[in-house]
Amino acid sequence: MALVHFIHERGKGKNPLPLLLTHGWPDSFFRFLKIIPLLTDPERHGGDAADAFDVIVPSLPGYGFSDRPRSKDFTRERATNLLARLMTDELGYKHFAAHGGDVGSGVTEMLALTHADALIGIHLLDIPYTHLFSMAQEDLSEAEQKYLKAGQQWQMSEGAYAMLQATKPQTLAVGLNDSPAGLAAWIVEKFRAWSDCNGDIETRFSKDQLLTNIMIYWATETIHSSFLPYYQGRGDAPENANARVEVPTGVAIFPKDIVPAPRKFGERFFNIQRWTEMPRGGHFAALEEPELLAEELRAFFRPLRRSNNQLSSNE
Repeated sequence: MALVHFIHERGKGKNPLPLLLTHGWPDSFFRFLKIIPLLTDPERHGGDAADAFDVIVPSLPGYGFSDRPRSKDFTRERATNLLARLMTDELGYKHFAAHGGDVGSGVTEMLALTHADALIGIHLLDIPYTHLFSMAQEDLSEAEQKYLKAGQQWQMSEGAYAMLQATKPQTLAVGLNDSPAGLAAWIVEKFRAWSDCNGDIETRFSKDQLLTNIMIYWATETIHSSFLPYYQGRGDAPENANARVEVPTGVAIFPKDIVPAPRKFGERFFNIQRWTEMPRGGHFAALEEPELLAEELRAFFRPLRRSNNQLSSNE
């Protein structure tokens, strides 16, 4: 059985809601360090103690301090099952909430598709990119067609990294594993391009923050295994690409993220009960705008936690 590294921070309120936070690429569990205290102890940070969460932040398999997959066919489904077992079997939560972005949004979606009975709701920062390849253009609205075209244009101008990671991961990983400067350049360019920094990366991230994230990859030599979601996801859309998530879903769209989707596109795949266009921020929202994201998570899960408390009292 694979070992999963995770942070488990208990909430300070009366009935903290367990919340699984799942990172993406090229970040790590470090993505959430700023937001953890805002979620576990909201009263101390100007919020309501009733909105407290038990926060669980895993390192995805193959990232950082979690075990690297030993099989080439290690899939998103297997990663999802590991996190579900962590929450229910290891930590003992019968019901929990989940949030993710980037790779984490795909894992969170898969959790909602395969472990819906355990989830009271999910919250995403994007509509998982696999859906870009699952729809015929003639079936889309004008806004959706514009989104699809923007995604295609972005793929041509910025997406070469993803094609390399999907098709030549071992060749790329050898070079990055052998050069700390190369690894730093490969990761930092994404933080600069995908954040709301207007080209000045240190307006959003300090050198210490950037180097900490890089060192997690460098010290654990997991840059190659972090490419697996790209390698496994290459080619055609997965069989369940058009499956609809019925778990209550919230989405926060940060304006400088990679090709933000329109709500209508998201509603094709999710039971969306809250859709928020955020005023600022980019791909790494929990690091860039932790206060905005924390308040959004509190607001979305507030009515759902009441339902969960009622469910728990009846069990």
